[in-house]
Amino acid sequence: MAAGLGAIALWGALATLSVLAGPIPPFQMVSMTFAIGAAIGIVRARARGLPWIALLRWPGRVWLLGVGGLFGYHALYFAALQLAPPAEANLVNYLWPLLIVLLSAPLAGERLGWPHLVGALLGFAGVALLAIGRGVSFTGAYAAGYALALGCAFAWSLYSVLSRRFGETPTDAIASFCAAAAILSLACHWLFEATVWPATPLAWLAVLALGLGPTGGAFYLWDHAVKRGDIRALGALSYAAPILSTALLVICGLAPPTMTLVGAAFLVTVGAVLAARSSLS
Repeated sequence: MAAGLGAIALWGALATLSVLAGPIPPFQMVSMTFAIGAAIGIVRARARGLPWIALLRWPGRVWLLGVGGLFGYHALYFAALQLAPPAEANLVNYLWPLLIVLLSAPLAGERLGWPHLVGALLGFAGVALLAIGRGVSFTGAYAAGYALALGCAFAWSLYSVLSRRFGETPTDAIASFCAAAAILSLACHWLFEATVWPATPLAWLAVLALGLGPTGGAFYLWDHAVKRGDIRALGALSYAAPILSTALLVICGLAPPTMTLVGAAFLVTVGAVLAARSSLS
């Protein structure tokens, strides 16, 4: 559970670090940061005496789940942002913690209690309140973008829940998935984007921090968490990520403070405490 909380906290820094990194094309950013994430796993494995070739010897189902989860989620997410307003797309995308809670029973064999369900619903209500404060407004013209955002939610929730069914696969496998996702993202970058390098030393440091944290190191923590922790509580706790993200933007002077942030934080906190109660008792 501590590893899961660490991953969620790192995801809370995603927006701030992305702003500091500057206007780098999305697939280029994913390729750069996932390459750093892969390097983390390779260094980690080599430090324990594991030959690098061992990082490639995973069953086909494990490869499909890992690469499909990491690359598939990000590809759908960036496509959704192209076809729908960011606030609305993000709100639909953040159905994934709720879906983790709901899917934990049929796919991971967990018993779903009312505290987990109510906690997840309160968390989503907090994120929805935050989106409403930003002027969220759904229109039929962006239906394709909303559908892709919903695909994001299902991609990450299925990846998280099904990872539990491959609990015997070590976290070292994340290095392989990050490397494959970096290569696929680089191909998409060459096909669809123009290269834009970070403009300042601070921007380069932000890219490095993204790879070490939210879009790299966090995946190792999350893999350990969903395989060993209470995945129902982790789903509800995940709603803290967008709240932390917005709060950090405010603290860094990159976004104005609002009362909706306070209300959203309250709802998410109550939901998280309710859902995590069984895990912490």
